[in-house]
Amino acid sequence: QLQLVESGGGLVQPGGSLRLSCTASKPTFNLHAIGWFRQVPGKEREGVSWISISGSRTNYRDSVKGRFTISRVAANNTVYLQMNNLKPEDTGIYYCAADPYERVPYSRTWNYDWWGQGTQVTVSS
Repeated sequence: QLQLVESGGGLVQPGGSLRLSCTASKPTFNLHAIGWFRQVPGKEREGVSWISISGSRTNYRDSVKGRFTISRVAANNTVYLQMNNLKPEDTGIYYCAADPYERVPYSRTWNYDWWGQGTQVTVSS
């Protein structure tokens, strides 16, 4: 079993930045592709970004391209989501999820075997 923990959420003004982290205590975390998702009340969970096991491939939803950057540091068992130029529509609970098979498309929630508990991101003035 893989337990994922997200951190780094908070309240930020439009145009601001946050860096989310997704980490696990087990090094087997590094044998999983990781996806970031977000959800707001009344809407389905949507895929935001994805990184392959090796870290050499990434994907982003169109609305965050050029603003968000996903990366991973194997030595820290951590995947980061750097979010710049945040907009009110980026508000939501952000979840990370782990997939040992790199299934595509990354935005399918059922591709992922393990999920974190989520971290709240609020973009508001």
